[in-house]
Amino acid sequence: MPLPFESLIPFAVMSAMFTATGLGLYYVQYNRNEHKPPRYSVDDWDRKMMLRDKQLTGTRRGQVDKPIAPEEFKINSAWQNGSKSHLDITC
Repeated sequence: MPLPFESLIPFAVMSAMFTATGLGLYYVQYNRNEHKPPRYSVDDWDRKMMLRDKQLTGTRRGQVDKPIAPEEFKINSAWQNGSKSHLDITC
């Protein structure tokens, strides 16, 4: 039994929309991640290093190789400016 050609048009439209959506999502995530591959299995140490990188460079994925931190690093800590609301304090 042959396949009617009328069914190929909706199939092509649906396939094109799934492809466009997938490529759009990939493009947005790739650009948001600063053109670097995604991080998997992020543990507490990686989160602390990402926070440090954000404080040093201003971006989550930015990294510097300078051995001495800039002067702004002394005052942008959550402990020194009083914003400790993100810390998990349990008694």
